[in-house]
Amino acid sequence: MPDDVQTPVQVQRKAWVILLLTALFWGGNVVASRLAVGEVSPMAMVTIRWGSVALVMLAVCWRDCVRDWPVLRAHWLRVTLMGFFGFTVYQVLYFGAAHATSGVHLAILQGVAPAFIFAGARIFYGTPIGLVRGIGLALTMLAVAVVATRGEPQHLIGMELNIGDVAMLVASVSYAAYTVALRKRPNVSALAFFTALATVAALTSLPLLAGEMILGQVQWPTPKGWLSMAYIIIFPSLLAQLFFIRGVAMIGPGRASLFYNLVPVLGAIMAVTLLGEPFAPYHAAGLALALGGVLIAEVFGGRRF
Repeated sequence: MPDDVQTPVQVQRKAWVILLLTALFWGGNVVASRLAVGEVSPMAMVTIRWGSVALVMLAVCWRDCVRDWPVLRAHWLRVTLMGFFGFTVYQVLYFGAAHATSGVHLAILQGVAPAFIFAGARIFYGTPIGLVRGIGLALTMLAVAVVATRGEPQHLIGMELNIGDVAMLVASVSYAAYTVALRKRPNVSALAFFTALATVAALTSLPLLAGEMILGQVQWPTPKGWLSMAYIIIFPSLLAQLFFIRGVAMIGPGRASLFYNLVPVLGAIMAVTLLGEPFAPYHAAGLALALGGVLIAEVFGGRRF
């Protein structure tokens, strides 16, 4: 076998590392976003985030973009819809939901995104889930619920959906649609494709920023806000998105989506270490359930999808 040809096991292990880093970077986004509250307004954050990413990517890989432009142009509608729903819509709804619903509701509803991804993969690609991977998915979702309810399930009793809950559910569906669509993205380099998505996100966020300015609610970043934005731009926006695209290409959207449920758990752990929040037994339980669910689904889940 040639040295540059990787075995399926090597590819799988590489995908695990890539997706674990993705979850870690997205988990850190929870901390950075909390630190940015009151330091920058939501629409300004979205526009600066994706505008900065688009400019960086264009500077780094403009040759790839020029080379792949004919293919991207031929698939302009698909690229536009993926950038709009996967980046702009998801983040706008997420920020809106965070201001209109409780943390318990937000965390739980964010954690159902993998279920939507599995459903989409099943509907559009006929992807089988299987019993073992279904158990793994259930464990990772249970981990989110444990962390969100602080280990007290009675918090779930009497929950009622409000506008924030609906916004988060729609956001989860939006990101799930983007993730499922990644399986048949245009045949271009990952760098050129991501640059196109970031550019679409930046452009489609401009009308929302204009609305925020008209309403007099815009707040440009303070020095502390710029520090938070620097992390958000480099890690959750640049590296994590590229890693996620690569991970989906390696093991498929359904399997990659399992790692998404590590995000709220890792975010909670980082909040403990970086923000000084107390560590509780439910943090450990949630982390164990999430990691266990991913391992069960990946190690014992059977066929690739």
